[in-house]
Amino acid sequence: MEFRIAPGGSMQGEARVPGDKSISHRSVMLGALAEGTTRVSGFLEGEDALATVAAFRAMGVNIEGPSRGALTIHGVGLQGLQAPADPLDMGNSGTSMRLLAGILAGQQFASELVGDVSLMARPMQRVITPLTRMGAVIDAADGGRPPLRIAGGNSLRGVHYDLPMASAQVKSAVLLAGLFADGHSSVTEPAPTRDHTERMLRGFGYEVSRNNGVIGLRGGGSLRGCDIDVPADISSAAFFLVAASIAPGSELLLMHVGVNPTRTGVINILALMGADLELHNEREIGGEPVADILVRHAPLKGIEIPRELVPLAIDEFPALFIAAACAEGRTVLRGAEELRVKESDRIASMAEGLTTLGIHNEVLDDGLIIEGGTLGGGTVRTFHDHRIAMAFAVAALRANEEIRVLDCDHVATSFPGFDSLARGLGLSVTVRDDEG
Repeated sequence: MEFRIAPGGSMQGEARVPGDKSISHRSVMLGALAEGTTRVSGFLEGEDALATVAAFRAMGVNIEGPSRGALTIHGVGLQGLQAPADPLDMGNSGTSMRLLAGILAGQQFASELVGDVSLMARPMQRVITPLTRMGAVIDAADGGRPPLRIAGGNSLRGVHYDLPMASAQVKSAVLLAGLFADGHSSVTEPAPTRDHTERMLRGFGYEVSRNNGVIGLRGGGSLRGCDIDVPADISSAAFFLVAASIAPGSELLLMHVGVNPTRTGVINILALMGADLELHNEREIGGEPVADILVRHAPLKGIEIPRELVPLAIDEFPALFIAAACAEGRTVLRGAEELRVKESDRIASMAEGLTTLGIHNEVLDDGLIIEGGTLGGGTVRTFHDHRIAMAFAVAALRANEEIRVLDCDHVATSFPGFDSLARGLGLSVTVRDDEG
């Protein structure tokens, strides 16, 4: 499947983007491990989150739905998972694989985690190392890549682990394994990362400590089922925040967006670039801060992105790179090595596409330098990365010719219905299949 987007246009109206992917994953995982029933609303019915649902069903958990974002999970408790008959296929979801590795490390049964071509090439050593220190036995392919074969019946012990780089997924894997470990498990993160796991554990009644950047818990407790309202995903909203910022005449209201302070880097970075953003109706729902975001077109300027904001916007950089391409002057990103090991090497992938569209850029080991300019048309590759596809789709709002975006099938992993929602708000996007 490919997108073809006519140049120009503006973004008008109001919309609610799909539910937060990170929270959707965790709602299933903790709901399955809880005692009692967990009811979820606003669940993201994308392929990544559905892979997590399928994995827990394969381990004996009764899950009803999803239907219109509603999901009911009948928890089996921390000791109630059953051995799956086959390898657990995580599709394209690195979050599912890394967090599940933590849960499966503490089970009495053996398991195997696999995924699609993209996921099978992604590094998992970052979770294997701390889990092995806790007593897990995990076999992986060369370079710590999937498949991950996790032995059963190993007693885990609590450890303290200093994260070598800021990673919410590694932090979460250690904390989830810590639920099954003897003693106290903790991590120190070098910079704040998204804290959905800690917030949700508390929502399920499990005590989590945080002190001077050290996050920890003690094994042997229990989780209690609860109700979860998943806010709209700020990572999905980011494409429309950028779209309305760069397209003259735009005014767009995005409803019920999660504005967890560990996720608002994209808002802070756009504000530094001169974007016209307003947060309205700020409230807290289920322990997560939520707001409606009004964004209007404004001339953007290039900036040097503060390093402390990088972990708080790590998934939003494909969209931010398009903002930089449309800004006056130079934008410099450093300290973003993590982008190299996402669904694609997002530094290389975005650099190639920007070059194709006539935007001068310089690739760094840990980032990218982008000179704002005039976007032309052309055909860009996505490397099967959903965020690359959506980023170059919204770039057409400022292009002077049609942009053709190849291999867009994976958009459904995080944003089912992206093209129809974008079209309704003013983006002239058509979808072609391989034959069309």
